[in-house]
Amino acid sequence: MNKVILMGRLTRDPDVRYTQGQEPMCIARYTLAVDRRVSKKSKDEQPADFISCVAFGKAGEFIEKYVHKGTKICVTGRIQTGSYTNREGQKVYTTDVVAEEQEFAESKNASVPEDKMLETEGQSKTQKGADDPAGDGFMDIPEDINEELPFS
Repeated sequence: MNKVILMGRLTRDPDVRYTQGQEPMCIARYTLAVDRRVSKKSKDEQPADFISCVAFGKAGEFIEKYVHKGTKICVTGRIQTGSYTNREGQKVYTTDVVAEEQEFAESKNASVPEDKMLETEGQSKTQKGADDPAGDGFMDIPEDINEELPFS
């Protein structure tokens, strides 16, 4: 069985290309920084592995539209090895994770840098106005609303 499950952050924006031909297919390549488990003794240092991933077709289009540098995602796929000869005539061996399933591993706000988060919070507070004096994210429901609800 060849199955890999990874969770990490993109080290840079994905490299997205499309194949030539009648029906172009999306190919998205990206690198995930995946933290290693560490012992209690070495908490100061957080080692990571940098794993090359590739997504084809709809999975590649998902990466192109919604994922960028710093986004934390969970990837399920398989390891694929290969080789090629470079311009200098040397044989180069490759190992990639071919992504079969991809999903977000945190909320969109969690991946936004702190300075942008402050801007977003300021905008949402001004948009809420007096409707949310407690700041808990819920609005006050008027007393007479029970008559308008489609269920009891």
